[in-house]
Amino acid sequence: MGERMHGRGGRERMFEQGGLKLVVLHLLHEKPRHGYEIIKAIEELAGGEYSPSPGVIYPTLTLLEELGQATVAHEAAGKKQYAITPAGSELLDAERVALARTLERLSSAGSVADARRAPELQRSMQNFKTALHLRLSREGLAPAVLRRIAEAIDRAAVDIERS
Repeated sequence: MGERMHGRGGRERMFEQGGLKLVVLHLLHEKPRHGYEIIKAIEELAGGEYSPSPGVIYPTLTLLEELGQATVAHEAAGKKQYAITPAGSELLDAERVALARTLERLSSAGSVADARRAPELQRSMQNFKTALHLRLSREGLAPAVLRRIAEAIDRAAVDIERS
């Protein structure tokens, strides 16, 4: 049931097996919620870096209801508000280490998003992209020049990793 995080570098699993179910139960433990509210709460936990799709959240809510871990607390105009059940609370308590690990992963995604939005980083990344685009758009790039550009990028990557 793991939705994926969409980042500039590819796709990565956001949730371990069962992690999404625990986060949904955690959110329902805080207060009863509609599916849309759960999506927004998870997005907020991840600092906007990740947002589960309705196609993941609603089946998870249905599963939790079938397992007796969540129940429809209120329904109006076709919108269901879910609440955690005692069985859901017991599971949440038994899986608190896994929940903490999953919440930390979401928080970490939010920290990355915050850092990525830092103005000085935005400026330097834009400068890099512009310089690379301008250099690559020149005619007659010899293999040796391309190699030097690749080596410069590799050195920068190593410097960043060591920072």
